[in-house]
Amino acid sequence: VQLQASGGGLVQAGGSLRLSCAASGRTFRFYAWFRQAPGREREFVAAIARSGGTVYDAESVKGRFTISRDNVKNTVYLQMNSLKPEDTAVYYCAADSTIIYSDVKRASKYDYWGQGTLVTVSS
Repeated sequence: VQLQASGGGLVQAGGSLRLSCAASGRTFRFYAWFRQAPGREREFVAAIARSGGTVYDAESVKGRFTISRDNVKNTVYLQMNSLKPEDTAVYYCAADSTIIYSDVKRASKYDYWGQGTLVTVSS
């Protein structure tokens, strides 16, 4: 099983990026995006269930980020708009099938992780 994250890069504040995470080997009930800025703990960004139900970290990304998935391609996306310098971080995708809805924000509950992709937002 492998999760391959891509799409990071350097963008100016106010710009957009779309991250992708392709899963190979199996499908998962839940996918999520987390991010980790230098010197900070890994934090939850968004999650999506196989059914399409979504959960967001409302404080940091509400109205700016959208998570989606293509079950045929077994790929999850994170569309990031109106990017801010504080969005700068390494973004990780995670996946799991045994997790329950109340735990989707907890990084420790995910068994599978991608390698991370760096997003840098300049001011």
